[in-house]
Amino acid sequence: MPYKLYSPTQSARAWKGLVAAKYAGVEVETTPEFKMGVDNKTPEFLAKNPLGKVPVLETDEGSIFESSAIARHFARISGTPLLGSTEYEEALVNQWVDFAASEIDLPAGVWLYPILGYIEFNAEATNLAKGDIRRVLQILNDHLATRTFLVGERLSLADIVVGTSLVYLFKHVLDAGFRKPFAHVVRWFNTLVNQQNFLDVIGEVTLTTKMAAATPKEGAPVEEKKEKPKKEKKPAEPKPEKKEKAKPKKEEEEEEESFNDPEPPKGSNPLDQLPPTSFVLDEWKRQYSNNDGAVSIKWFFDNVDKEGYSVWFCDYLYNEEQTQLFKTCNLVGGFLQRLDKLRKYGFGSVIIFEHEEPKYFEISGAWLFRGQDVPAEMTFCDDYILYKWTKADFNSEADKKLITEYFNWEGDFNGRKFAQLKVFKKTFSTQFSCCFRKN
Repeated sequence: MPYKLYSPTQSARAWKGLVAAKYAGVEVETTPEFKMGVDNKTPEFLAKNPLGKVPVLETDEGSIFESSAIARHFARISGTPLLGSTEYEEALVNQWVDFAASEIDLPAGVWLYPILGYIEFNAEATNLAKGDIRRVLQILNDHLATRTFLVGERLSLADIVVGTSLVYLFKHVLDAGFRKPFAHVVRWFNTLVNQQNFLDVIGEVTLTTKMAAATPKEGAPVEEKKEKPKKEKKPAEPKPEKKEKAKPKKEEEEEEESFNDPEPPKGSNPLDQLPPTSFVLDEWKRQYSNNDGAVSIKWFFDNVDKEGYSVWFCDYLYNEEQTQLFKTCNLVGGFLQRLDKLRKYGFGSVIIFEHEEPKYFEISGAWLFRGQDVPAEMTFCDDYILYKWTKADFNSEADKKLITEYFNWEGDFNGRKFAQLKVFKKTFSTQFSCCFRKN
């Protein structure tokens, strides 16, 4: 009997096994009319998978459920090294298969399902998912920088599973701006989806030009806001009526705030839970504003808590595109304006350098952050992925010199010509439109 796969054919989970079967040269009967919520609830289907989930593969020996298990089954019987050429390579293939399930499929679902109408939109969850996908793509991009495929010198099950897990992301939300820093991933992904075995299963994949967004559902919450006041006007006694009006109004405002501006509860920020520090960020900002560079820099290095704070250098990835100074200033200014939630936890000095031949402007900066990592207040900003981030070493004289130059606005800057700077410190970003390097 031929293999039969029970699943909607446009399921990314089904694609794992179907593409693997193509490479294995195995015929698989599909069920394109399979209806979720109906066909997966029948006694016959539940006998194959009591969880009622798809895909399920029917074989001569019995049924197999779980998409990765089905894909591994086809890879194992293929007679080709889809699982790697050595035991070590097989372990690496399994590593990436598990990586796709835990690190890609989960955040991809959180981001995509509201867009596709499967679940309600939650702004905070979506922002977290975007950050997770950025980190995943960075890991893949670093790995693929010197490789054509994920494992070994030829395509393996690792490429099939990770690649199919990314298809809907590339089709719906990974627009040109989002995917720009991940050129190696894009190159690898395009190589995969243009192979005939992928085309036969998935069809042609067009990378999105515009990031899709979920439309918040209308209905019940809006109706409740309209109906509640009408019901509460019925009581004749004024005092109870006022109390009842005040309570729902507060609830409605809280609901609206949590939906439109997903601010974490006060004190819930992980940075607020770090061990106490002797270094007061606001005091550093006052020292910086009220003293000349030499005095404030000395105060900084005398008082900075190296366990409670870290300094990071940022370097813009696409400097050659910045050929006009005013546009470069606007780019940096927009970046800083989007960092309102970072004010309590960070300080930064971003400098624009001028290059003569060829003519372009370079953006680079130094940031002081609470904690030892770049905080979520920065990583959730869309501009974050446009920069390379390097942690400074307080014990390195070269790094201390560079921190001093960035914070003090003068020095040799490793041979670069100072043009302008912007400072992110208190309730606004201060721009010095004509602050040239001192000679």
